[in-house]
Amino acid sequence: MAARSSVRAAAAAPRAAKPVYKRIVLKLSGEALQGSLGFGIDAAVIQDLARQIKDIKALGVEVTVVVGGGNIFRGLAQANATGMERATADYMGMLATAINGLALQDALEQVGVPTRVQTAIEIAKVAEPYIRRRAIRHLEKGRVVIFVGGIGNPFFTTDTTAALRAMEIGADVVLKGTNVDGVYSADPETDRNAKRFTSLSFMDVLKKGLKVMDATAVSLCMQGKIPIIVFDLRRSGNIKRAVCGEPVGTQVVNR
Repeated sequence: MAARSSVRAAAAAPRAAKPVYKRIVLKLSGEALQGSLGFGIDAAVIQDLARQIKDIKALGVEVTVVVGGGNIFRGLAQANATGMERATADYMGMLATAINGLALQDALEQVGVPTRVQTAIEIAKVAEPYIRRRAIRHLEKGRVVIFVGGIGNPFFTTDTTAALRAMEIGADVVLKGTNVDGVYSADPETDRNAKRFTSLSFMDVLKKGLKVMDATAVSLCMQGKIPIIVFDLRRSGNIKRAVCGEPVGTQVVNR
């Protein structure tokens, strides 16, 4: 009788989550790191991110991260507001991404996740240069790789960086963590009739000018047939849900 009970209990137990993606690029905006502070890095946010990344690493997922720098410095906004030369402003933004990358590396290593920061601009004292084959080797050895410095050139966004790195390393998906729960037909904060999409094609995004990622990034992912999932980063556990194929946010795919 006891044996039958144990069999029934085992059958009733929930199955362990299994990832549907083996290698991912997690795109984090700088604004996502500032939490409720409005500027800089919120320690609670970055610690939660580290725990979430550790959870998906435990599933055997190979993780890379692309971080923005908008919580510290936004190159385009500064150039528009002050007349600063755009290239100079963008290089300053690249340095801001390095600050965020180092902060995330520290948080990850505090929870026991080996991490490497690779930069597209030379900062030899604090990060190794981006080398595609070396990045892939780090992933094969179980390390998280954080890409900073954008693509190393001004006039390109970190969205484009995420798409480009995904193609270079053979990622299965780009996960874009934002402050909203998906892609809407209009700004949900100002339009009560805004509709949230659960699925879109790349061409839908480009034709409608939807705010998923910039057009260059969307085009790259479309060319590489790499799906994009846009989801609410503020809800803890959403990264794992997305990796395991649960219906989180909005998925952009080839159709």
